[in-house]
Amino acid sequence: MTITLNHTIVPAHDKVESARFYSRIFGFEYIGEFSHFIVVKVNDTLSLDFDSKDKYESHHYAFKVTEQEFDEIFKRLQGENLKYGSGPFNPEDMSINHHYGGRGVYFRDPGGHLLEMLTTDYEIPGK
Repeated sequence: MTITLNHTIVPAHDKVESARFYSRIFGFEYIGEFSHFIVVKVNDTLSLDFDSKDKYESHHYAFKVTEQEFDEIFKRLQGENLKYGSGPFNPEDMSINHHYGGRGVYFRDPGGHLLEMLTTDYEIPGK
């Protein structure tokens, strides 16, 4: 059996607002309440379970997408006038990157997490 990540908990100031944001921007399926979480289905094997917290550290979540998905998601980012950037240290420079022959962009969710969308895997030196 191949090991897959089944779900991860995403802390949020407002779990419903954050789950709806991911559904709206990425096109993920909004499942709704499960126990005390708000669940969003990313794909057949992964869900994000949002949980409201007052305090938490910002996390980084990276999503690999196709070129077509990049265009669609990026258009929604722009439609909501969200700040975006070309790197983790430049998340608001209003440009995208073209690393490894693909495209990438960074932006923040309503809870402050740094999100990344990329079309090509990183190349690891020596591989």
